[in-house]
Amino acid sequence: MGKMNVLTFGAGAIGTYIGGSLALAGNDVVFVEQPKAVLELTQRGLVLDLSINRGRLTADDSLPEVYRPASVEFVSSLDEALSRGPFDIAIFALKSFDTAAALEAMRPFAERLPPILCLSNGVDNEPALAAILGADKVIAGTVTSSVGRRGVGDIVLERLRGVGVADRHPLSLFVAEVLNAAGLNAHLCLHAADMKWSKLLTNLPANVTAAILNMTAGEVFAHPGLFRLEMRMLREALTVMRANHLRVMDLPGVPVRALALGTHLPEFVARPLMLKAVGGGRGAKMPSFHIDLHSGRGKSEVDWLNGAVVRYGNKAGVPTPVNKLLTGILLELTQGELPLETYSHLPEKLLARIH
Repeated sequence: MGKMNVLTFGAGAIGTYIGGSLALAGNDVVFVEQPKAVLELTQRGLVLDLSINRGRLTADDSLPEVYRPASVEFVSSLDEALSRGPFDIAIFALKSFDTAAALEAMRPFAERLPPILCLSNGVDNEPALAAILGADKVIAGTVTSSVGRRGVGDIVLERLRGVGVADRHPLSLFVAEVLNAAGLNAHLCLHAADMKWSKLLTNLPANVTAAILNMTAGEVFAHPGLFRLEMRMLREALTVMRANHLRVMDLPGVPVRALALGTHLPEFVARPLMLKAVGGGRGAKMPSFHIDLHSGRGKSEVDWLNGAVVRYGNKAGVPTPVNKLLTGILLELTQGELPLETYSHLPEKLLARIH
């Protein structure tokens, strides 16, 4: 298989993991990042801790556990990046709240951009990209592997699951093969919307509540009242999916249909299972909404996840009161309209608001 020229938007956790893994497999990768990040990356390079995946990548125990791919470049503008082209594919894995700004930067170069594999969370990024670039230049994707970020361009692979790539695009099979050659465990998914909504479903448990309450996933699911709140939130999302003729599907390494089934099991059965699956899987690690809330950026992806449940529910005539209230509270905390300590470790106070 020939090598690809890859353009990667951002050196965040997923961008670094995917772009860096492709570079390790012999592909040429150019990252577009902010000028300050480019300076740091140019001096230090990418750092990928793939120690949990060593057996999948090589049988040679003499190879390092932490990799620093060499065939990468870092630039601070899309114009400069495109001068390194032409590119076969672009990787788009930005936070959803950064999509609008990225699209404005792309607009003048739409004709010169290659097809884009969109790995961002949420269900609205691909339509937004297609509106600028054309539907033929957008491939929906999702990452289910767990990746921790220790700094710009510095990541650790915490749990290998895989990558979903929407089928039916002329490049889908080729892209999946190249990702697999880089050890990324890619799978083709027939229905793009089902794939993206199923991933959204996995992003909901103990995310917004953990951020609002400053509690771990384990603490959330160990609390009976919060567990019932989580189930109500998930059931709202599932009802919205059904109303929009979307099906829950399993994703690489993630039994999403079992998660959906768990929302209808008796509490004495479901709560220990969810506590083990979600709480035990994350341990003391805080979810993404909590990290964003305490980053000081004043931005949250909640409006692209729980907020999407609300918007699509409104269009379909499906009430989503739990998702609506939780989205509103987290946005108020994020934007400084409420002090961070308002609900910190106060589950009964939050539950009183819901009721």
